[in-house]
Amino acid sequence: MATPKVDKDLCISCGLCTQTCSEVFEMDEDDIARVKAGADLDSSCIQDAIDECPVSAITI
Repeated sequence: MATPKVDKDLCISCGLCTQTCSEVFEMDEDDIARVKAGADLDSSCIQDAIDECPVSAITI
């Protein structure tokens, strides 16, 4: 699978991606979502996080 990307300008820090797919997403020091280093990019929850993001900040 391609690497998911978080648009830091769109992210509103709601945390739904980290709740939905904590093995891939985390919040950075500015409370903006990011992909974890070494994350399992084949995880099935990535698409769920994309679908759950209220501002469509996550793309593949």
